[in-house]
Amino acid sequence: MNAPLDIPDNLFLCIDHVGIAVPDLDEAIAFYRDSFGMVVAHEEVNEEQGVREAMVQINREGGDTTTQRIQLLAPLNDESTIAKFIARSGPGLQQLAYRVADIDQVSAVLRERGLRLLYPEPKRGTSNSRINFIHPKDAGGVLVELVEPAADATH
Repeated sequence: MNAPLDIPDNLFLCIDHVGIAVPDLDEAIAFYRDSFGMVVAHEEVNEEQGVREAMVQINREGGDTTTQRIQLLAPLNDESTIAKFIARSGPGLQQLAYRVADIDQVSAVLRERGLRLLYPEPKRGTSNSRINFIHPKDAGGVLVELVEPAADATH
């Protein structure tokens, strides 16, 4: 018999970001900058996930923008998950990401509660974070991402 899990009071710390699938990252960055006045906080290529991505945020002087991010995700090739998402659903809202303190603990709790995660172990995400996803069929049709930021995270 397994020992009971040490369940935290809150599985999630906050909403980390909202992911938006875009066909062209440079065009999307220009749109968010020119239309909404947002700025790029971080940009990178994640070969394993098959994306070129940018975290954009509201540009508020003196404001705390550390958790107010939108992740723009563009496919690196036609076989990437984002390319398949765009082909199936078009550009737009792709996932909702929650920040967690301990992804291994949260994953264990969620699995114990009967939810399926997409990966058996967390993978590398933006800025060396550790990530996993709850299957959309287990989360009301929403792809939910779990994000444990790296200790030295800048995003």
